[in-house]
Amino acid sequence: MIGLFQGMFERNLITFNPGWDSNAQKLAAFTDIRQLQKQLKAQGVELMSEADESTTGPASFMLMDPDGNPMLVDQHV
Repeated sequence: MIGLFQGMFERNLITFNPGWDSNAQKLAAFTDIRQLQKQLKAQGVELMSEADESTTGPASFMLMDPDGNPMLVDQHV
């Protein structure tokens, strides 16, 4: 699920919600946010904030897109 927000935040913000379908219902299978974070970091992507990799369940991390807009990866399950 991708959420686009305009006017609610200082800059445009895009969100990704691993684990949710388009109705905010839990998916049976998905890639955990900590695994996504590890993959991005291994590719040299700089994160603005990070999920605690020693935890499970809900977490989030943020990064900037190439145009300078924040991207929030926010797992609720």
